[in-house]
Amino acid sequence: MMRLTTAILTLSLLVIMGVFSGTAVTAEVDKNPQIAVIRADSIPSSKGPSTNFTGNVRLERVFPATDSAPYSVSYVTFEAGARTHWHSHPAGQRLLITAGVGRVQQWGGPIIEVRTGDAVWFPPDIKHWHGASPTKSMTHSSLAGAIAGKNSEWMEKVSDEQYNP
Repeated sequence: MMRLTTAILTLSLLVIMGVFSGTAVTAEVDKNPQIAVIRADSIPSSKGPSTNFTGNVRLERVFPATDSAPYSVSYVTFEAGARTHWHSHPAGQRLLITAGVGRVQQWGGPIIEVRTGDAVWFPPDIKHWHGASPTKSMTHSSLAGAIAGKNSEWMEKVSDEQYNP
């Protein structure tokens, strides 16, 4: 049931964001202009690398960026206390919180708590981080645009003092 809810929320997020511009979803893998269905049980899961994350993080890359669709979509699950490092996105990033309680922060700004159903927009090139709360896990769907094949610039770790002021 959780996977179905997450899929529905993610699809809603994509529609709201204008990703579907009146055309059918295309299968980029084989360049066949037909609707493609990616089954939930076929999406590989991997551990978030320590070069980009602190704590236990699971990544599920749903759609990679392509020439005709220059954005990527992923599910990211953070265990309590886990978070990204500081980073930015050349085309911005949108998150849809699909489960739990998390935190987001822009460089120099306050930490903002986010919960299931909240949507977050990080404008292009804004240094920020996001992750779970200290006591609750959090899962989000992430949509990030790519420019010249790049969708993220990773920076330093978010210190414990920055995460828990």
